[in-house]
Amino acid sequence: MKLDRRQFIGTGVGAAGCVALLGWSAAPVAAAKGPFPVTLPDAEWRKRLSPAAYRVLRHEDTEAPFSSPLNKEHRAGTFVCAGCKLPNFTSKTKFDSGTGWPSFWQPLPNAVATSSDDLLGYTRTEVHCRRCGGHLGHVFNDGPKPTGLRYCMNGVALGFVPANA
Repeated sequence: MKLDRRQFIGTGVGAAGCVALLGWSAAPVAAAKGPFPVTLPDAEWRKRLSPAAYRVLRHEDTEAPFSSPLNKEHRAGTFVCAGCKLPNFTSKTKFDSGTGWPSFWQPLPNAVATSSDDLLGYTRTEVHCRRCGGHLGHVFNDGPKPTGLRYCMNGVALGFVPANA
């Protein structure tokens, strides 16, 4: 199939619009409004984090569903921010949501903060680390009792510390 100039330009403009709509960017973005107690230059975040964790925590990316080893983590322990190691969730609130991402029905006290996310054209509630502002995932109102919430987190944005460690 051969594209004429008008089709080529239209396709490029459409693709650029999709990129802008989804928020993809080469420039670092703050996952939430700061200031935060832990603030590092972009170069330091790149050194500290794996490439996947950097994309999620610092650029609000999303890992592929069912890709995180934390989905199968069932030991007692604490899930911590991969960026600053702040404890965010306990294994006591983890559940299998069937979505492909580690899910929790409640964060630890004073561990996370939320903000409004309109990147997909509708409003979602973004969850970020209270200490470093890193993007962890989103919270939805379709979780189990007692809260009815589903904190759907990117596993790459979290680390796990076993209770007996």
